[in-house]
Order: sequence, then C-alpha cells, then structure tokens
Amino acid sequence: MNTELYQTPMEVAVYQLRNFSISFFSSLLGGDVVSVKLDNSASGASVVAIDNKIEQAMDLVKNHLMYAVREEVEILKEQIRELVEKNSQLERENTLLKTLASPEQLEKFQSHLSPEEPAPESPEGPEAPGDSSV
Repeated sequence: MNTELYQTPMEVAVYQLRNFSISFFSSLLGGDVVSVKLDNSASGASVVAIDNKIEQAMDLVKNHLMYAVREEVEILKEQIRELVEKNSQLERENTLLKTLASPEQLEKFQSHLSPEEPAPESPEGPEAPGDSSV
C-alpha cells in the first residue's frame, strides 16, 4: 500500500490550496482544465507555469472589474448631469413663481411649509378691532 505523499498538515494545506486555485483560475481562463500533480518532486518549471496561469487569471478578473467599475461610473455621471439640469430648472421655476406671487400668497405658502413656526406679522398694520388676544 502507498504511504501518504504529504507528511505535515502544512503540506496538505498547500496542496489543497494550489489545487483549488488552479481549478478556479483555469475555469476563469476559458475552461482549460489544468491538471497538475503536485508532490515533493515537482519541478520549478511547473510551479512557474502555475504561477503564470494564476497571474493571467488575476489580470483577467482585474480587467473585468475595472470595466464594470468604469461602466458604473459613466452611468452615475449621466445621472448626476440629469439631476443637476433638473435642479437648475426647478430653481428657475421657483424664482419665477416667487416673483409672480403676491405677498399674501407667499405668506400663506410659508405657513403651510412650517406650521409650528408662527407666521410673520403682515406689514399692513395692527390687528382688526374685533380680534382680542390675551
């Protein structure tokens, strides 16, 4: 019977990590399944090849992420531009409406906006004689 190839838990962990990385990154590179038997007699060339495949896969993932981020940034820039235009239009309309409104209309509007604050007294003069405030 064959004895285990790996003697320490660290060797087993490294083997499992490399096998996971190879299969995962190989699937990202287009389905090329890389089958590599890693043992204590593995040559330096196979390790370099594995490292190159991992680096290629990481570059591919990085490129995809950068593309997605750029696309999202462009969408957000367009939304910001549209919101700035809408805000400018609303500010112009607000200014126009304030200009065209009578003082009574403005006062009534202000009282609807902040009912907890007392409405400012009108500059027309004292209260009517029928009102008594105590």
